[in-house]
Order: sequence, then structure tokens, then C-alpha cells
Amino acid sequence: MSKKEYINIEEIGEFGLIEEIKKLFPDKKRQETVVGIGDDAAVLNMNDQFLTLLSTDNLNEEVHFDLFYTPLKHLGFKSVSVSASDICAMNGEPIGVTVGIALDSRFTVPMVKEFYEGVRIACNKYGIDLIGGDTTGSYKGLFINTSIIGKVEKDRVTYRSGAGPGDLICVTGDLGGAYVGLLIMQREKEVHMEAPQATIKLEGYEYLIERLLKPEARLDVVRMLRELDVVPSAMIDISDGLASDLLHICAASNVGCVIYEEKFPIDPIVYRTALLEFNLNPTTVFLSGGEDYELLFTIPERYGDLFENHPDITIIGKILPKEEGTYMISKSGNKYELTAQGWDAFRKYLRENSNP
Repeated sequence: MSKKEYINIEEIGEFGLIEEIKKLFPDKKRQETVVGIGDDAAVLNMNDQFLTLLSTDNLNEEVHFDLFYTPLKHLGFKSVSVSASDICAMNGEPIGVTVGIALDSRFTVPMVKEFYEGVRIACNKYGIDLIGGDTTGSYKGLFINTSIIGKVEKDRVTYRSGAGPGDLICVTGDLGGAYVGLLIMQREKEVHMEAPQATIKLEGYEYLIERLLKPEARLDVVRMLRELDVVPSAMIDISDGLASDLLHICAASNVGCVIYEEKFPIDPIVYRTALLEFNLNPTTVFLSGGEDYELLFTIPERYGDLFENHPDITIIGKILPKEEGTYMISKSGNKYELTAQGWDAFRKYLRENSNP
């Protein structure tokens, strides 16, 4: 066998593996398929007015969540939210979701009902239906699969590949909270494991913990953009960290970018906790934290005035020609190349579970 056949998955990571899979399916067999692998959701042409959107997600115990500090109701809510976020990232509206679970012997009927209560709350929030799923057994751990269907008008569908030089780079909400929330919960778990009688200290961290355990898909932003009659040129949801996901847009659109540190929306509690309690640079947390499920999108410059002082959308930079590179300008005026350093759950799992 050639050396290439022995490449370990950890060496190429999740997105490298996806690229290898894509090579096996170079041709579309159905005229209904508009976009398959490679964006936040697949796009199917099913009628004259709307496109159908499809996406699927896996959440696996000890890789994506820890039941020590994740309530099952919150987990059910998050399972739906992360899939709904993929539909929002295509500028679409979710319609229905299927939820499949694999359970080990720890789980009782009340525990399963608690999980699905969170699913129900999420479905109510986004106005979607639970339309099916599957249940099966697991030798160890809880495994969750969600598949979601949505729709978008043909003239409003937004891909990662539409950004062009001069477009403004926008982000919703604030970033880094989910990662700092994770650090807090991991710290308190370690304290408990060493001293089970010790008091878990979560007061004052409610916002950070909610960002971790109960992220919300930004369907409100998609609806607002529709009301303003603004169609982003490119969009993605922020699951892997802003730097990583912005580089996905740049790669798909064949462009460069510049973002400005002074423009970054960082909540004060995120800033203080990262810096003072974990000795982390808040800018690094903002760029690489991940799991926030906010929207990152680009818009033509003519729409800039609409979002210049928007309370929930921040313009942080602009798209450049590819040859100008991808970089950040710091508050002190220094130029730094953007690198994808987001938390890769797939790579982390492989590293921690590989044979020595």
C-alpha cells in the first residue's frame, strides 16, 4: 500500500476527512441536488419558489458533552438548536427535525422523557415539528443524531462561497462565552472529583453556563434580514470558532479578509473571567472558542449603514482580494495572520483515545 493509505485521521482532522469523502462523490446523480457536501446544509431544488435544506449532526457523550454538568433537558434543547443553526446559516427557516438516540443501561424512562422535554421546548421556540427519529441501545454512553429539514426562497439562499472583495464582515451577538463556560464547568467538576463534599460555585457565571449548555440558533436574525430585504453574500454559523469559520468562508469564496480587534464584541463577563481566572487572552477566546452558534456573514458595503450601530450585529472587518491574505489588525495596529485554532472535537477525541 502507498504511504497515503496509512494517513491517520488525526493528521488531517474532521475537515480533511470530509474533503477525502467528497472526492468519492464527484458527480451529482439527481437534478434536484443543488449543493451536497461542503456547506452548512445540503440544498435540494424541489419546486419553483423554495429550496429544501437538509442537515444532520451528531452529539456524543464524552466528546461533545459531559453528563456530569449537562442536564438532560438542556441537552435535548441543544441537540435541536445546533441543527437549526445550520439551517439559519443558509438564510433559511427550519421546518422539522428527527432525533435518534442510542442509550446505555444507565438510562430510565424518566431520564429519556427529560431529554425529550428539552427537544419539545426547542421545537416550540423555533416553530418546528419533531417528525421522527430512532432509538437503539449502546454498550456505553449516550449518542444523539439530529437531522433537520428547512426551506429558503431561491433568491435568498446564502452559501459560504458568495463573499467578494469589499463586502463587510458581520457577526451576531458576542463570542467566547461558551468556551469560558466550559472551562468553569470543567474546573468545578475537578474540584468535586477531588473533594465530593465541596460546594460547586456557579453563582455569577450564569450567562457563561447558559451559553455553553443552552445555545440558541439565530432564527431571529434570519427573519430580521428578511424584513430589511438584505441577503448576505456569504454566511456560516460559528461552531468551530470565528477564525476557523471565517477561513471557511474565505476558502469557499476564494478571497482574503481583514478583521479589527477593536471591533470584537466580547461580553465583559467573558473578558474578565478569561483573563483573571484562566489567564487567557480574551481575543484568543473570541477567535477560537467555538460552540457559540452565532452567525458570521458578509454583506455588500451598501448595507453597512443598516448595521453600523446595531445592538446585536457588529461589523468587524471586510473581505479582501485573495492575494492580500487573511489577517487581524490588533488594537495596537499590529498585523497578525489568521489561523484556525478552534476546538476540534473530532481531533481531540482521536488524540485522547488512540493507542500509545
